[in-house]
Amino acid sequence: MSLRATARITADADGGLPLLVGDGPLALRRTRAQGPYTRVTVVGAMSAPLGGDRLAIEAEVRDGARLLVDAAAATLALPGRSTEPAAYDVRISVGEEGVLRWLPEQLVSVHGSELRMRTTVELAATARLVLREEQILGRHGEPSGTLVTRLTVRRAGRPLLDQELAFGPGAPGGWDGGAVLGGHRATGQLLVVDPAFAVKPVDARPIGEHAVVTPLAGPAALVTAVAPDALVLRGLLDAALADLAPC
Repeated sequence: MSLRATARITADADGGLPLLVGDGPLALRRTRAQGPYTRVTVVGAMSAPLGGDRLAIEAEVRDGARLLVDAAAATLALPGRSTEPAAYDVRISVGEEGVLRWLPEQLVSVHGSELRMRTTVELAATARLVLREEQILGRHGEPSGTLVTRLTVRRAGRPLLDQELAFGPGAPGGWDGGAVLGGHRATGQLLVVDPAFAVKPVDARPIGEHAVVTPLAGPAALVTAVAPDALVLRGLLDAALADLAPC
C-alpha cells in the first residue's frame, strides 16, 4: 500500500514553533541551533519514498522569524511494489523580514526508483532565503533511478525562478552526457535570495571547473554544480554558501 504523509512547520519571530507536526516517515525535531535561528531537523522514521508514495513538507516562516531546516540523513528514493512514481512536495512561504535556511541532506536516486520532486517557494519582498538541493544519481556502483525535480520560486508575487531537471531512464536523451553532467553522478543547486543583492549585485563567475554562480533578477544568485560524488559536491556548495550567505 502506498503511503501518504505531510509534515508541517510554522516558525514565529520570537523563536517559537506554534506548529511542528511530523507524519509517517517525516519526523520533525527541534534541535539546538547556533546563532539567531530556530532549528528543525527532519529525521527519517522509515524507508521512503517508495514507488507510489506521496510525501510533503509544508513550512511557514512568519514575519521576522528565522528558521533553519536540516536533516539527519540523506533521503533515498527507493523502488516499491507500486509501478506509480513517488511524489515529494515541499511547500514554503517566508514573510516580511523572515529568513529561511533550507539545508537538507542529499537525495539519492536508487536504481529502479522513480521520483517526482516539486519545491514551491513564496517569498515576501524583504524575505531572505538560502535553499540547497543535492541529487546523487545512484548508489555506489549502480545506475541512477529516474528523478525529475522542479524548483519554483516567487518573490513579492512575481516569478523569480522556475527550473526543472530530469535524470535517469526515461529522461530526455543525453541527460548524463557532456552537455549536461559530463559523466558525473552528483549535481546540486544553491539558491540565495537577499534584498542586499539589489544594492550590490552578485557577479557571474565559475567555482573551480564544475560549478558556476549565476546572478538572477530578483535579487538572487543561483549556484549550479556537478561532481563525481557527494563529498566533492558538498564542498563546492559549502564554499559558495560561505561566500554568498555566511550567516
